[in-house]
Amino acid sequence: MTNKEKLWSKGFIIITISCFLLFLNMQMLLVTTPVYLRENFQSTDTTIGVVTSLFAFSAILARIYTGRPSQMHKIGKLLFVGLCIAFIATVGIYWSYFVVTILLIRMLHGLGFGIASTTLPTMASNLIPHKRMGEGMGYFGFSNTLALMLGPVFGLFLLDTYSIKILILVASIILVVVFPLIYKIMPRTPIDIIDKIEVEETVKKKKRFISRNLLVPAILNVLMYSTYSGLVSFIVLFGQEQNLRGVSSFFLFSSLAVLLVRPFAGRFFDKKGPLAVLIPGAIFMFIGLILLSFSTNSIFVVLTAFVYGIGYGILQPTIQAWMINKVSKEERGLANGMFFNSLDLGVVTGAVILGAIASSIGYVHMYQVSALFMVLFLIVLVVSVSLENRSHEMKANHDSPS
Repeated sequence: MTNKEKLWSKGFIIITISCFLLFLNMQMLLVTTPVYLRENFQSTDTTIGVVTSLFAFSAILARIYTGRPSQMHKIGKLLFVGLCIAFIATVGIYWSYFVVTILLIRMLHGLGFGIASTTLPTMASNLIPHKRMGEGMGYFGFSNTLALMLGPVFGLFLLDTYSIKILILVASIILVVVFPLIYKIMPRTPIDIIDKIEVEETVKKKKRFISRNLLVPAILNVLMYSTYSGLVSFIVLFGQEQNLRGVSSFFLFSSLAVLLVRPFAGRFFDKKGPLAVLIPGAIFMFIGLILLSFSTNSIFVVLTAFVYGIGYGILQPTIQAWMINKVSKEERGLANGMFFNSLDLGVVTGAVILGAIASSIGYVHMYQVSALFMVLFLIVLVVSVSLENRSHEMKANHDSPS
């Protein structure tokens, strides 16, 4: 294998580990915050949904700025600033004695997380050979998957066994570890290799923070993460309502499923393209959510977690690699920004809509409604592909000689 085709470079490994720690911090607090609000402030489902949504909304605002091509030449500084903000917000939860204070702290955390979670994947994607983008982003996605697997379980364990103080302490230490790691890849990061003139030309021509080329995969990502939002915000409360023990293990077993399928999904994407991967992934997620709504014991929850995890493990790296492949190298920050913005927009949408539904008709029916997001996912996908094929046919007929 030539150096150009090399995937597991030192920089790629460091960035992947750093991303794991960033997402581990986020997942530990994302899942425990609703429980903390319910137990200490008697917050309603709607309030919990709003807190989750505002975290995601502030992350979206941060990425709109961070993902622009004009910011890519200072990506190292942006990463450092984002990590500092996330650390301050993590520590700040300890001194939050009112719901409104927690709300503001979570918005601040979303700002820092939005900046850091845009820069790290951009740095990683610039180290991955183009022909191995699906495989590379699939392996890079292990950082998110491991965080998803360990974060909720670890966070809930610390909160239940010890206290919110210990939870915050551990979450803060996790972020502190990232700083010496990123120091090894600063100040020169992969994006800095791009010639300054090239960056300046990109800034002149492309000042946008959204690309029409990426709208369809972004919409699909919104729909997928709307279902995920219903899980991180309400699955523990769902378990309490249904008297299900160990429901937090859902994240553990779904993540194990993701670990199993993600490498194969990435390679299949590289060979067959996105459509062959997206349809079965959406079907698995739909079935998983329906099964979850009928769960009556822990064994059923484990089965459900595996089915949902297979679908998630197929879709997440496919959509991200698809978006990266649709843009030029200097716009990969834009693509990653849109990917994570659509992710957070899905979290916002899911938290608000599903929170309102849960308050009205309960968690069982809420997860059945959540499954309909994946039906809409398939409809959007099929319609967009059909329109794109028809457009290509019309263009081919127009260009062909009469």
